[in-house]
Formats: sequence, structure tokens, C-alpha cells
Amino acid sequence: MEIVNFLVENGPWSWIVGGLILLALELVLPGGFLLWMGIAGILTGIITLFQPLAWPVQWLIFGVLSLVSILIWIRLMRHRAAQSDRPLLNRRTERLVGREAVLDQPIVEGFGRLTLDDTKWRVRGPDLPAGQRVRITGADGAVLTIEPV
Repeated sequence: MEIVNFLVENGPWSWIVGGLILLALELVLPGGFLLWMGIAGILTGIITLFQPLAWPVQWLIFGVLSLVSILIWIRLMRHRAAQSDRPLLNRRTERLVGREAVLDQPIVEGFGRLTLDDTKWRVRGPDLPAGQRVRITGADGAVLTIEPV
């Protein structure tokens, strides 16, 4: 009962401290939701600091501020396109499409090998002799699809 009396006596500061705790939790558990709830808690504390309100109204303000800010954040993040100056950074085989190379081993029964940069790749394509110049047209996992040039 003492905790409830303490919260009632220090209502605005309870909201501000609660908001700061939510902001600190956002550092540990990132995801964005606790950030907006923490800001809503701090704003609720500031509002009740200047205009004393009953506890149900304070909870209503906190809930509305939290929901509105989270929904706006979700809407903005959904429409934000992921832009990168290196979109194929972790798509190694897709970066190789269009490059030309020379077969190290002949393609027999649909499969052979070639070396690109510092890696030997398994390739799939029509039967071709070793030394044939080929172009990479696609990839299926770590197997490159090729065609003769």
C-alpha cells in the first residue's frame, strides 16, 4: 500500500522515471516499441506535472500516446525502402552473374569447375571442353549456371 501512496503523491515523477526506465530497456531489448512507450511515459509525466489529472486519465493519455506513436512509427518504417550502396554485398553468386571466365575442368554430364578470383566454383551447363570461355547466367545455391561465349 505504501508503493501506491508513493506513486499517487509523486505521480508526474513516477511517469517520468517509468519512461526513462522504458528508454533504458530499449537499449537492452531493441525493437523500437519501448522507445515510443518511454517517450509517451515522459510526456504523460510532463502533462501531469503541469495539469494534475486522475490516474485513469493519466493511463488513458499514456495509452493513446503510446499507440499513436507506435502506429506512426510502424507506418513510416514500412514505407522506408532499404537502400544500400552495395545491394549485392552478401549475395556472392548474384554478383557474379554476367562475368566471363574460362573453364578449368570440362563440363561432363552437365557439371564442371571454373576459377573466379580466388574461388573454385562448380558450374552447370552444356557439355564443354576445358579452356572454353563462358558467361555466368545465374546461380542455384553455390552452383553457377553458365553458357558458352
